[in-house]
This record gives sequence, structure tokens and C-alpha cells, in this order.
Amino acid sequence: MQVTVTAFYKFVAIADAEALREHLLGFATAHAIKGTILIAPEGINATVAGPDDGIRALLAELRRDPRFADLVSKESNATEMPFGRLKVKIKREIVTLRRPEADPAREVGIYVKPEDWNALIADPDVLVIDTRNVYEVAVGTFEGAIDPATRSFAEFPDFVAAKLDPARDRRIAMFCTGGIRCEKASSYLLAQGFPEVYHLEGGILKYLEMVPPEQSRWQGECFVFDERVALEHGLEPGTYVMCEACGTPMAADAPRCPTCSVGDEP
Repeated sequence: MQVTVTAFYKFVAIADAEALREHLLGFATAHAIKGTILIAPEGINATVAGPDDGIRALLAELRRDPRFADLVSKESNATEMPFGRLKVKIKREIVTLRRPEADPAREVGIYVKPEDWNALIADPDVLVIDTRNVYEVAVGTFEGAIDPATRSFAEFPDFVAAKLDPARDRRIAMFCTGGIRCEKASSYLLAQGFPEVYHLEGGILKYLEMVPPEQSRWQGECFVFDERVALEHGLEPGTYVMCEACGTPMAADAPRCPTCSVGDEP
């Protein structure tokens, strides 16, 4: 069975979250779609999967709403359904940072297209930061990128306060899986006085889709939050699996989990 997976988000004011939730829950259910859709006053964020015609119908339905007319989505394929059920939730934020000064609807950094990303991060004056969590970075990251060693995105401001200085770090480029975290992080850094902030448009997934492997500066695989676990160039399924004991991503041929050591010889 061929399944289409789509990921999308949009920072836009939403005042009717409950009504939107009920509509999308019914529409997605009717089209055999599973996955997660988050709705908050600041926007919408989703990764869902289903039959190709169902996914296309959902995207068309969203784009009929003027708030989502320019919604950008990223599609990939799976050989089986990567989600167990459908969840449509109302949250305080579509990506949790807990810093109201970070408002991407008001101000964000400079978008960098995947084809221009290599040149930017090759510049020695540019500080490259991976805004994802430590277990995601362990699966793969860009050559030379700084790992903030966070276990949740809400810890990112603590990393900024401890390690970055707007007087010294004047050009910063950030990236994340699909673009949402680095977009919000760019808004936060601008609010903190950092003068020149860039972020990878479409995130790692769009980079792996658009940039040929022979030109890539990506090292490893890209962790994704579904049963595929990780993707490679061309958005093909990777080699990682999830530890059944603790949920840590691990190489399929690893003798034991790096976190809980399940698999160790007695």
C-alpha cells in the first residue's frame, strides 16, 4: 500500500480554534487520514498521512480558507501507514517555546532556499545552529553545526542566554526538520537583538528532497516523528529504528540501545 505523508505549518492568527478543530477532525476522518494536527492562537502545525487523494483533498480544503491560501506542504511516501491514529488538538502554541516575544507572524529571519544553503553555511563568519533536540541531532545534522544539547525546544532560550552574544555572533543560520522551530527561533533571536538571522526554508526535509547527495553537506539521516523514524536523501526511508524499551532512535544494526542499553549481553 502506498501512503502519502504531508507536513505543513503556518503562523497565522486563529480565533476559532474549536470550530476549526471539529471541521478538520471530521474531514480527515472521512478521508482515512491519520497523524497529528495542532491548532493554536498562533497557527497550525501538522504531519499526517493517508491515501494520496485524501491528502490532496485535505490540503485543498485548507487552502480554501483565506488564512491558509498560501499554505506550503512537504510530501513524501511510505509503504505503510506511519501513524496509529488521528489526533487534532488545540494547544497554547503550535511549537512550544513559552516566549511571547517570539512572534513569527510579526517578524522572522531571512529565509534561505535549499539550493543556497550550502554557500551560506560554508561562510566562516556564519554560526550554524541545529535547533532540534539532542536525540534528533544524534541521527544526523549538517557538517559543522552547533548542537545546543536541548531535550525540548523550550530549553532553546537557555542555550541562547548561556552561549550566544548578539555583539559577537552577528550572523546566525539555523535549521530544523520542517522549518517551524527554526522560524520561531529566528523570531526569538531577532527579539533578543541578534542583527542577522537566517533559517533554512522548508527545513531539512526540503533540503534532502532538493539537493543531490553528491552536493549535500548533510551527514547521517533525518529523524522524523512517525514510524519511519528517519529519512535519507530523496526522502527515502532510512536505516534507523526506535528502541522498543525507551523510544530512542538507534541504528538498525546497533547491538544495543545507546540510551537504555537494551540488547547488552548478560
